[in-house]
Amino acid sequence: MVIYDSAKKTKVPFVPIRENEASIYVCGPTVYDDAHLGHARSALSFDLLVRTLKVLDYKVKLVKNFTDVDDKIINKMNETGQSLADITNHFIERYLYEMDCLGVLRGDIEPKATENIQQMSNMIQNLIDKESAYLTPSGDVYFDTSKDSHYGSISHKVTEDEENQSRINHNSEKQNPKDFAMWKACSKDDSVCFDSPFSRGRPGWHIECSAMIDRYFDGDENYHIDIHAGGVDLLFPHHENEAAQSRCATGKEIAKYWMHNGFVQIAGDKMSKSLGNSFFLKDALKIYDAEVLRFYLISIHYRNDFNFVEEDLLSAKKRLDKLYRLKKRVALGKASIPNKDFKQSLLDAMSDDLNISVALSVIDEMIASTNEELDKNPKNKVLKKETIANIELIGQLLGVGGKEPYSYFQIGIDDEVKSKIEALLSKRDKAKKSKDFETSDSIRDELNAMDIAIMDTADGTIWEKI
Repeated sequence: MVIYDSAKKTKVPFVPIRENEASIYVCGPTVYDDAHLGHARSALSFDLLVRTLKVLDYKVKLVKNFTDVDDKIINKMNETGQSLADITNHFIERYLYEMDCLGVLRGDIEPKATENIQQMSNMIQNLIDKESAYLTPSGDVYFDTSKDSHYGSISHKVTEDEENQSRINHNSEKQNPKDFAMWKACSKDDSVCFDSPFSRGRPGWHIECSAMIDRYFDGDENYHIDIHAGGVDLLFPHHENEAAQSRCATGKEIAKYWMHNGFVQIAGDKMSKSLGNSFFLKDALKIYDAEVLRFYLISIHYRNDFNFVEEDLLSAKKRLDKLYRLKKRVALGKASIPNKDFKQSLLDAMSDDLNISVALSVIDEMIASTNEELDKNPKNKVLKKETIANIELIGQLLGVGGKEPYSYFQIGIDDEVKSKIEALLSKRDKAKKSKDFETSDSIRDELNAMDIAIMDTADGTIWEKI
């Protein structure tokens, strides 16, 4: 497999620390608000990575964290009067539910920052002992970037943006403008504080990921993990600072490879609450089917910026429809094994830095050629079994195509209309049993006028939206 390494700025072969194993850490959300499409895009990007590695028979270990102590969370506490646990547990639960809706595989470990305060404190003390960090008179601790000769090697970008550097308000006690806060002492008015050897306070943002990676992965003598992943906005300063801390604390690199997904835009604007166009995932899921939304969000290469346009989403659904129409043609059979050439072409595409465009074109070609063959020979059982296996492979790799095809084509029908349809079908079933074919046919016509097609099967009548 070949992946794009953000630090090297080029595609490189993926050679894991341990043969046939892949260790991955993905930076998760800061849980002070509902997830938006940017969170979904990042989660889906690296879900494709995990799925691809698993289909390639790698044993994958995935850790994805939750930042549950942060100034934004504390501000929310002050605004709402709720406790830190009430706020963060609520948004973690919401996030996991929405990721489940999108078919995102769960992490093997999903730790919270508040569960790892001791690990952070230990790493900070280690860095102080090695003179790579310093304690200020006020009780703050800063990392001394001048002690890391490789600082800047991850992002190739070093600025003096203090707000981004620490994510915590701080004073002028820094020795170097590029130094960043690892621990911030609490003032008498602070409500969220933890005990430490330095002061009663709370950790900076960057230290949590370094401490968690050190805790949850074994690594080897050179690297803690294979792949560190997250949104491109985290490349600097977050990932740069993580790398520096871990390098100085442990003497080895935090990750062998770095992967980053692009921004999400709506109508061409970078998603940002300051622009007032942040699109919450919970709202998107009320409007669009989760699988359709997933298919749309993965349809653009993960490194590219994603411009969310409703017309494009509807076009993506039509493309997904073709897969389900094929599945409907073969749905009553059993799977054999995927077509060898199809599987190889699909894996070749995804093994090339998750080249989704080529992968989807391979699927489109399979759908077209299979339909053509089934048109010639509708009873080709061997092809049907192989096609079911092909669709199952698509499900494993891309996380789509797993629904019962008739229910898929009921997407967009509200409960009231569904109840009306079911009532009409029940009435039609009674008419058929009493051989009242005139009523049966008139109900079929009524359903057709509602753009509902029906099919009588051995298991009953199935319907779908035309």
